[in-house]
Amino acid sequence: MKRRDFLKGVALTGAGIAMSGGVGLLSKAQAQGGKEDFGEVKSVKVHCISETSWFDNATLGADIKKAGGINTNQYDVAYTKENLGGFAALVEVEALDGKKTKYLLDTGWNNEWMDYVFAKDGIDKMLKNKDIKTLIISHDHIDHYFGLESTLRHQPDIRIFFPGTSMKKSFDLLKGADFSKTPGCPKNNVPHKGELIVTKTDKLYKLQEGAALVFFDAPATLQCRGENVMYCKVKNKGYVTITGCCHPGVVTLFNHSRRNFKDGDKNYGCYGGLHISVFENWDPKFDDLIQGVKALKMTKIACNHCTGWIWAEKAVQAGLPIVHGTSKNLSYKKTGTLAKSKTSNVYIGNGDDVFFG
Repeated sequence: MKRRDFLKGVALTGAGIAMSGGVGLLSKAQAQGGKEDFGEVKSVKVHCISETSWFDNATLGADIKKAGGINTNQYDVAYTKENLGGFAALVEVEALDGKKTKYLLDTGWNNEWMDYVFAKDGIDKMLKNKDIKTLIISHDHIDHYFGLESTLRHQPDIRIFFPGTSMKKSFDLLKGADFSKTPGCPKNNVPHKGELIVTKTDKLYKLQEGAALVFFDAPATLQCRGENVMYCKVKNKGYVTITGCCHPGVVTLFNHSRRNFKDGDKNYGCYGGLHISVFENWDPKFDDLIQGVKALKMTKIACNHCTGWIWAEKAVQAGLPIVHGTSKNLSYKKTGTLAKSKTSNVYIGNGDDVFFG
């Protein structure tokens, strides 16, 4: 997208048009002139199980380039196994009556890494005890979904929300397929036996009072498309957007609540990868994006993963309310090269929590 077109899109967000690497979508409620009202919650806590989907950008970039580039099918790339981690988060929603419900957002990539971080945070025991009854797959990308077996081995009947645009091989993985002949590609020896909700566009999936899921049909890399995004409305605060990779575009996601939900002009905060300067590259339009996000007047922006450390640092300098992480990630057996070289802690890192309430 040219910078002139990008600026035009940001400027028009107030009129219900959002452009940032994705498309603006209309829900049925908006098309009918109404606003969705799915209730309120008392608070939301997000625990970062792992945001280190891979540990070195250059290594992953070389693997993808060797296979033919970012338009290659993700199942046809031979990945360097030592470089693989995964993305996953534990979302704990507290209802107005104090009841807390846990959701697992994504299930990572490398099973060895995911088994390690699940055990470190007690996620494995929560799954076995069915303290977590729902797995939300944001999208079927390598680093968010290929570690499926690490979840199913503890709870094969867990309820799963799954994007309808996922690849056929990704649906096959649910049933127990094995693609591991290609290095870094997944296998699953524990077929899914629980409820599977395949999400589609133009439908709001209410998870509980005050929490819902929205599917966005937008393209991503490696022939993936579509993404599930979680929204929670915190009483007296506003909406919290929880995303895996934000492929539809950050302004699109943040603006969706304003256009489609009751009291949606109150954007309280967000958590997740914002998919901006993924490989620490910079483009002048990213400065404009900082201003576009700033105009939304959010209170807490908790970012990591594919956001781009460089963007987060510049956002802090511009006055955006970036929530800083700790140094807990340095205690893990493996640490990303960026984290080792940075001291600003502009990411919510592995082991960190962020609270909205």
